[in-house]
Amino acid sequence: MLSNSGLVSSSIDEGNKIKVLVIDDSALMRNMIKDILEHDSSINVVGTACDPYDARDKIKLLDPDVLTLDVEMPKMDGIQFLRNLMKLHPMPVVMISTLTTKGANTTLDALSLGAIDFISKPGSDALHGLEDYSDEIIKKVKVASQVNVNPLVVSGQKTEPKKISNVQDSNKPLFSTQGKMIAIGSSTGGTEALKEVLSRLPANMPSIVITQHIPEAFSKSFAQRMDTICAMTVCEAKDGQEILSGHVYIAPGSRHLKVRKQGAKLFCELDDGPAVNRHKPSVEVMLNSVINNIGRNAIGVMLTGMGDDGADAMKRLRDTGAYTYAQDEATSVVWGMPGQAVKRGAIDEVLPLVDIPEKMISRLTVQ
Repeated sequence: MLSNSGLVSSSIDEGNKIKVLVIDDSALMRNMIKDILEHDSSINVVGTACDPYDARDKIKLLDPDVLTLDVEMPKMDGIQFLRNLMKLHPMPVVMISTLTTKGANTTLDALSLGAIDFISKPGSDALHGLEDYSDEIIKKVKVASQVNVNPLVVSGQKTEPKKISNVQDSNKPLFSTQGKMIAIGSSTGGTEALKEVLSRLPANMPSIVITQHIPEAFSKSFAQRMDTICAMTVCEAKDGQEILSGHVYIAPGSRHLKVRKQGAKLFCELDDGPAVNRHKPSVEVMLNSVINNIGRNAIGVMLTGMGDDGADAMKRLRDTGAYTYAQDEATSVVWGMPGQAVKRGAIDEVLPLVDIPEKMISRLTVQ
């Protein structure tokens, strides 16, 4: 039971349950999130906090394994609190964010600071909105509890993108990019992993198509953010848009991204069909279209992510003769999608995240 102070009675032996502290300025939201999480027998909400200062004291007192943190908080906003937390006491954090442009940018900031994942906060009908995502909330908190945050934060602070000039300006020009394509799938931890990869690629790469599991309200903001830091042109894919070398196309958060061939040209096709592998957009759908239209001329890449979306299609892609890479377990936030691809024999090389761009460039470069 919660006391007036927001602490859970310590009289109950909770054993080895995942200890969660819920931080939100709304009492309704705090209680709703607590009730949802405690439907899972492996989770114990040890307390709640109404603002970052309250949370700071309860972190010291309760030593939680995971925090859920509202983006918009009184006294100190969630981003400033997260920045301080990751410097002084790094730990797994799942952000609670609104499905707005402002919420998207704030959430992307949080992920760059070391937050593991985020939960989309519903609008006016909060009760039914959160209940609809109860399984997702539980799953994300459980995944976060298994992440070793400190090395991720240190890596993120010290790793800077390499300054890569156009490969065609060097003594080893790229092969013709005509008909070639790179296809990347990612999920939990993927926004930061994609930033690490894309920011290290030159402008004259073959076209890249990406499916990142992300809400519709976030995908455009994410693409715009990537475009500001990458040599390649990055955009949220549009239906019927021609796919060009030197460009990156990110699937919208609500529709599957497919590659369609018409004559010698390639185009983006957005599919509003049902979720595949519980995801929309789905990596599986994107890779199947790459298999049908690009085949052995593609390069497949599987980055950090929860679940197994795309693992089967990546195996089929490799079987066509395409070359495939997977992010290794040590640098992945969650080694679900890449791990499953490796398990199914879909991967040629398993690499640390920072080595993947250089390996792709080397493979595309005339020897």
